[in-house]
Amino acid sequence: MNAEEFRAIAHEYPLLRIAVVGDFCLDRYLEIDPTKQETSLETGLPVHNVMNVRAQPGGAGTIVSNLAALGVGAIYPVGFAGNDGEGAELSRALHQFPGVKTDHFQLSDQRRTFTYCKPLLLEPGKPPVELNRLDSKNWTPTPAVLEGRLIGSLQELAPKVQAIVLLDQVDVPETGVITTRLLRALDPIVEKNPELLVFADSRRGLRGYPPVCFKMNGTELSALTGIPPDASLDEIERTVAALARDQKREVFVTLSERGIVAASPSGERAYAPALPMRGPIDIVGAGDAVTANLIAALAAGAAVKESCEIAMAAASVVIHKLGTTGTATTKEIGELL
Repeated sequence: MNAEEFRAIAHEYPLLRIAVVGDFCLDRYLEIDPTKQETSLETGLPVHNVMNVRAQPGGAGTIVSNLAALGVGAIYPVGFAGNDGEGAELSRALHQFPGVKTDHFQLSDQRRTFTYCKPLLLEPGKPPVELNRLDSKNWTPTPAVLEGRLIGSLQELAPKVQAIVLLDQVDVPETGVITTRLLRALDPIVEKNPELLVFADSRRGLRGYPPVCFKMNGTELSALTGIPPDASLDEIERTVAALARDQKREVFVTLSERGIVAASPSGERAYAPALPMRGPIDIVGAGDAVTANLIAALAAGAAVKESCEIAMAAASVVIHKLGTTGTATTKEIGELL
């Protein structure tokens, strides 16, 4: 694929309507100046002085921010945050993106906002160094009333959008947006809307998901199918092709520095290598950038191989943005292609 072919695909992006259903979190960066370190008089422990605080959407919010960077016309976040300070920050961060419609984003007194608090040491001329992260999560099941609202949003949006992304980011089952009840409600939606492109990604694996497009990494493919993590590309391609036939939907598997492998139910296989590194890298957000670019390209009519090549270019842009959950614009992707 070249830049001109990509521009033809990207020309369709402003016409797209995409719902992002999943676990939205707040990425809060604390920028620390190490030259201003002090020692606490009370405890004798080091004190890190924070000179700046940055907040941006993470998790499913990273997919939203990447879709917005691509110029997708309408983006519908479907998820929740706590009715707390972090939730206000997250809502404000989502509102800043063009095309984002937050009517289906819930604030709940029964949930806390999923937050990754990332202290960063910033020294001139050096890449940022992330210290121990401080996370805030939910450890109890998502309330049934909130589940019902999310399912209602999914049912309302399905006939109005061309694509839906599902992102399961939580480690403890049933504590986030993608619960068993929501997946059961998705089954009749998929059956009723056969042209709807539904794309799923879960850090806990996709076993038991309805017939939708799968996106996973090599470790998740190994857990799902039993293929060794260090299998050859040829073995992985055969496994992905078999999975796509069984699922009756496209399957995409990212392989870190080896690139991405994909297959369609018809037997079409595709492979796109990762682009060479151009300096220091930060892989935070790369997987979500891949997801956003795959779904946008496919919804715009791109072939599976074209979508993979676009996604690898986007990932290359993102990993070279240090100390942030990066995004890739169509201009940046086009320059690499």
